[in-house]
Amino acid sequence: MSDTTTPPASLAPTDYLAALNEAQREAVTYGVATGEVAGPLLVIAGAGTGKTNTLAHRVAHLLVHGVQPDALLLLTFSRRAADEMTRRVQRIVAQVSPRLATLASGGFAWSGTFHGVGARLLREYAGRIGLDPAFTIHDREDSGDLMNLVRHELGLSSKAKRFPLKGTCLAIYSAAVNTQSPLVEVLQSSFPWCAEWEADLKALFRAYVEAKQAQQVLDYDDLLLYWAQMAAEPAIARELGARFTHVLVDEYQDTNRLQAGILLSIKPDGRGLTVVGDDAQSIYSFRGATVRNILDFPALFEPAAMRVTLARNYRSTPPILDAANRVIGEAGECFSKNLWSARTGTQKPLLVSVRDDADQAAFVVEQILARREGGVRLKSQAVLFRTSHHSLRVEIELTRRNIPFVKFGGLKFLEAAHVKDLLAILRWSQNLRDRVSGFRAMQLLHGMGPKTAARILDNLQTAPPGAALLAEQPVPDGMRAAWDEFARLVESAGAPGAPWPMTAEQVAQWYEAQMERLYEDAAVRLADIQQLARLASTYPGRERFLTELTLDPPEVTSDQPGVPLLDEDYLILSTIHSAKGREWSAVSVLNVVDGCIPSEMSTGTEAEIEEERRLLYVAMTRAKDHLELLLPQRFYVTGQSSTGDRHVYAGRTRFIPNRLLDCFEGRSWPCVDADAGPVMSVAQARIDIAAKMRAMWQ
Repeated sequence: MSDTTTPPASLAPTDYLAALNEAQREAVTYGVATGEVAGPLLVIAGAGTGKTNTLAHRVAHLLVHGVQPDALLLLTFSRRAADEMTRRVQRIVAQVSPRLATLASGGFAWSGTFHGVGARLLREYAGRIGLDPAFTIHDREDSGDLMNLVRHELGLSSKAKRFPLKGTCLAIYSAAVNTQSPLVEVLQSSFPWCAEWEADLKALFRAYVEAKQAQQVLDYDDLLLYWAQMAAEPAIARELGARFTHVLVDEYQDTNRLQAGILLSIKPDGRGLTVVGDDAQSIYSFRGATVRNILDFPALFEPAAMRVTLARNYRSTPPILDAANRVIGEAGECFSKNLWSARTGTQKPLLVSVRDDADQAAFVVEQILARREGGVRLKSQAVLFRTSHHSLRVEIELTRRNIPFVKFGGLKFLEAAHVKDLLAILRWSQNLRDRVSGFRAMQLLHGMGPKTAARILDNLQTAPPGAALLAEQPVPDGMRAAWDEFARLVESAGAPGAPWPMTAEQVAQWYEAQMERLYEDAAVRLADIQQLARLASTYPGRERFLTELTLDPPEVTSDQPGVPLLDEDYLILSTIHSAKGREWSAVSVLNVVDGCIPSEMSTGTEAEIEEERRLLYVAMTRAKDHLELLLPQRFYVTGQSSTGDRHVYAGRTRFIPNRLLDCFEGRSWPCVDADAGPVMSVAQARIDIAAKMRAMWQ
């Protein structure tokens, strides 16, 4: 059955495909002009090969050939990626015809993250799957609070032996849901110190699920779990498959089993399914992602999925690509690809041996300043590291030299207490059964304690829907007037048809009046509340605002340390995980030694080691022109319970064995003798020292 129509002759030009290379064009045009929905397509897009551009052109090509925007389901891993995809498609189709430009001008109704799209579909199908359409969505902190509440009610917090804290319990629950693995396997593989609590954890998770259902709240993981369960119903699966004739997925290597299962439920034969990704950049197993999804994808279908490989890299110089290819080529299982570049450049990546982390910091900062003097802006340079605390020495050195920097992975907007306060009021107004939001919102009132708040929540929980009025709830006499005002605010904000964003502005105004009492630095925090109110005005309603803000929040809040407010240029510090998808002219990677890369915590299985190899590959392929891998001979470790603080001696990462050293230029730093000429390479130093050792016994 066809979902396309042949475009009129005026829409036939293919100039918009002219800038694509041969492999990109093959991926863009596969099966589109046949008049039928083609079988599954897997695009293996190596680092820097124009993945987003290729996917955007495929979407545009579908539009040119008659596919309607609302028949496209575009799934990404961030709202920003979805928005960028939409902008690119709009620019491309504008080259073809005014009609298509108008068609795409409204964007794509079903473009977004897995979780965001899942939330919208669950509200739409709520009546058929036993959900209240007014359900609220908990962020991670809210989920942890509810988990802790249930944990306490079950008496697990008063165990004679220390029971796992709420954060660990939530992590275990999330891992079991996203990997779809039995609890016993999750405990054995990732949380062995909690294995003795298996029976209690099962009881806790059962009670946690019951509490969520009673309060009509979903957590982050539920958005996928409920969607997967819904898509497993044959009738609904057929509806979704017919509704979305084409499903296109970005970063497929980052999907977990639930997400892969959803796609297969909607498109069991793969017709109309396009997935784009790179197995060599699968680095998020801690979130439940599995590289098996992309490795096994072609064989899921009969005939096997069409596979197109993008290998021309537009980012890095040939020597950097050669080294990265050789590193990932040591992997046990991967799709064969050899990235290449038409760029010029002869500088090999540097392997820099330093004495310790202090010298490492000094070298990195010295090189950054030297490149800046040579015309490379600070923003075009990045320092990457496996774990956040690895950058502490560099941060101290940067601060000492008054060099501004931003560190990615800091406090998120929704983690700020004042932002959570305001959102709690809005969430509670939407769903008065939401205990976590209500408990937080009520205690913003002067004189409201946890016992009174809990009693009110109990009353609301047991009352028939719509029967309980907030103004009638028992509160201390001294706060009756304040409570009446607050109750009117919440009920007004939650009323059907309440004007938006006026309700958000009213809640913000009420909260601003409380801030001087709640926070000593209220003036600083006020900017975030005002920003939140402005942000609310860009959404069509409260429900959409709360959902999308929870699932894809802004990165920065005004009380985040480390963000330079007065400098237009600043250095980037980032974990490797946070750096994925980004690029810089120059990249320095810290602690490229065993124990750090790979992390000593991630060498228990072959799968963990392979992911650590891919992590190094991702770090290396962020660099466009300059790449430095730092090899401290020793570094300081703190907080060791058995041995105390100590120096750890390290060797070069196992991912760069001797047979790969010809891809790198070795250096030692600092050079002891300034007049000694060029610094010896690591290999030369090793040979010379060995000769001296032999000479001692001649």
